[in-house]
Amino acid sequence: MRHQPLSTRTIPLVVVAHGSRDPRAAATIEELLDLVRRSSGVRVVTSYLDHAPPAPGQALGGLVGEGADEAVVLPLLLTAAYHSKTDIPGALSEVHSAHPRLTLHYGATLGPHPLMTRALERRLAEVGVRPDPGTALVLAAAGSSDPAANATIGRMARDWRGWRSVVPAYASAARPTPAEAVRMLYDAGAPRVAVASYFLAPGYFADKVREESLEAGAVAVSPVLGAAPEVAEITVQRYREILTRGDRVAAAG
Repeated sequence: MRHQPLSTRTIPLVVVAHGSRDPRAAATIEELLDLVRRSSGVRVVTSYLDHAPPAPGQALGGLVGEGADEAVVLPLLLTAAYHSKTDIPGALSEVHSAHPRLTLHYGATLGPHPLMTRALERRLAEVGVRPDPGTALVLAAAGSSDPAANATIGRMARDWRGWRSVVPAYASAARPTPAEAVRMLYDAGAPRVAVASYFLAPGYFADKVREESLEAGAVAVSPVLGAAPEVAEITVQRYREILTRGDRVAAAG
């Protein structure tokens, strides 16, 4: 990635990841954010919604204690759903109440984004699967109770070219499951079915999808996105977008 320096006064970036009890998740998030730091020169502070410290309020409070008066907050999530629409804005409202002079800018989730398909194809190539008219693909996401989030995965699948077909699947909260989608594609006549893992970091869902998809007959399941250069580039783009717009979170207006 090649980026021009932002400015001599760089506003810190606080990312809010989901969090996991699986230690691989935090290690993967830090590997990704190291790419962001190196490519942008921005100070990046990690926070988590659950299972791991610090919480977003703690991370932002630490910046205030160091003298910061402005920060960009990005949800390090792949789709816009309850966490990005409710949980994080609620946490930022509490931060504003505690630190009313802190200007906060709230950015968009990582997905959807055109570079995500390239990142997914990078991971598929690592397990020997490349776009092929003879291979059907399952785009496996975590799933959400928010229909709009699931619809986003559906649009990604419909727009993904180069395969026999691409169908969305969900590890929870929606159907089909990835294993169901694998069997459905074979029943429809696909000679080969692979699974693209639309997960940012390792954990319960990614492991479950891999195990059940292989049992259902998938020829390969890609690794999680992790520190893909494309994901790091999206993160930097989201940071720049929110500063270009100059929006502030409503509570801090």
